[in-house]
Amino acid sequence: MTVDKDRQVYFGTHADQLEILDPFTGCVRKFKMEDTKFICKVADALPNIHFILSVGISSDISPRVQSQVSFLETVKNFRKPINFSTNDVQGLKDIIQIASTVAGSLEKLQQKPFIFHYCEPIPPLTHPAESTEKLYLCAENRIPVVYMPYCMMGGTSVMSHTGTLVQCHAEVLTGLLITQLVSEGAPFIYGAMPSILDMRTTIGSYGAPEFHLLVAAASEIANHFGIPFYGTAGCSDAKTFDEQSAAEATFSIFSTLLSQANIVHDVGIIDHCMSLSPELVVFANEIIEGLKYYCKGIPIENDGLAMDIIEKVGAGGHFLDQEHTFKNFKNIWYPSLFSREIRNSGVSDFRSKIKEQLSDLVKNHKVPELGEDLLEKLEVWNKEFIVR
Repeated sequence: MTVDKDRQVYFGTHADQLEILDPFTGCVRKFKMEDTKFICKVADALPNIHFILSVGISSDISPRVQSQVSFLETVKNFRKPINFSTNDVQGLKDIIQIASTVAGSLEKLQQKPFIFHYCEPIPPLTHPAESTEKLYLCAENRIPVVYMPYCMMGGTSVMSHTGTLVQCHAEVLTGLLITQLVSEGAPFIYGAMPSILDMRTTIGSYGAPEFHLLVAAASEIANHFGIPFYGTAGCSDAKTFDEQSAAEATFSIFSTLLSQANIVHDVGIIDHCMSLSPELVVFANEIIEGLKYYCKGIPIENDGLAMDIIEKVGAGGHFLDQEHTFKNFKNIWYPSLFSREIRNSGVSDFRSKIKEQLSDLVKNHKVPELGEDLLEKLEVWNKEFIVR
């Protein structure tokens, strides 16, 4: 992932969550550590999932060491960048040491970081001691850090679009100030989740149009200041993978691609961030691929308007047998999940295609293994956490 003034957009999902919507049983259940390997493998294989968020809340791991154990499992089963959060300050210290071991040294990790930390203030305008210490540690070690307030209009922020953006901005700039006072030039990522508090249900919505409009606005603010932005998309308030989750995920992905948020998390998250749906992750990968073609705009082909081809075929002809067609027909998007069949069978096989793709990824995708020496070092860490 290269984040610079060209404003590339990268998407990521979770390596663990409170719950998982099991794609093979259709039931929601508590997330377990074994699910981390499964999700890592899926995310590693999907070309439009560029990073994973390791958060450490598996139900079968002690809360004292969940962050560390989850990170170990993630780093063993994933070869793209890792976004991580920690239950406490000690977890952050441990993970920086683990990542330094993987990179070869802290200096090598700083030169080419494959991790970045996720940290939050508490709106409105509260910066707890633990969050501040995490910012300090990241800046001191020059580890990229996201600082991301979750401001819900009418709840944890003022009932105003612009006022909420102002509050979010003030909270983020406080985090930026802390990191730069500790170590000038320390890598910092501007995060913002300005959403709504739904007054009918009292949830902070992940599917509201206002949420994604405000995220797009926050992305523009970050771009104005020349700071990388951390956004949210590919998620839903729905309880399962259904028409609602598909619609809300698509809308949010389209919005974030148009606003050019740099680093976008929460792909596949449903039930306002309670559960992870692997099916929605696969679906989102397809949507991202299709919308990338849209967001390219109208391409300027090498042969321009191809007026000579149009004149050659003339009125009433066709272009199927033209060399020009043969050279260019692969430049358009051909979906892997959506159907364009001539004959409609009358029965949708869309969900079965997603399940088949998940099964195939789990069975056939091979994540490059770490070296034996490094795996032995990581196992030493793992045994230490078990003792704790």
